[in-house]
Amino acid sequence: MLRTRYRGVAGHLSGGEQQQLAIGRAILQRPSLMMIDEPSLGLAPLVIDQVYESLRQLNASGLTLLVVERSTARILDLASRVYVPRNGHNALEGSASELADGHALEEAYFGYGDRQTAHA
Repeated sequence: MLRTRYRGVAGHLSGGEQQQLAIGRAILQRPSLMMIDEPSLGLAPLVIDQVYESLRQLNASGLTLLVVERSTARILDLASRVYVPRNGHNALEGSASELADGHALEEAYFGYGDRQTAHA
């Protein structure tokens, strides 16, 4: 996607292109773990799909990803494990397949009431 913009200025790239560039620059360091904060923030849905497809490919190639994301549907589609921190502790953790229905995830994420959510 960025090949056509190779000689351009990074500041002139769209939000999605800048996100792809940041991921590409990180990959050049050959990490075994990459941490990404809110990869979908402020991006158009089509661009988000492209970013997540890149993340899927990286993960399939053996790169471990730690992704902070508010979009529960997107993260459940990408993740193998999900952790929801709240007030300094894990409000919920489990495999993506265990949390696929989204109910426990929403409760842990949004913190309905004063009750604590059990670990999955």
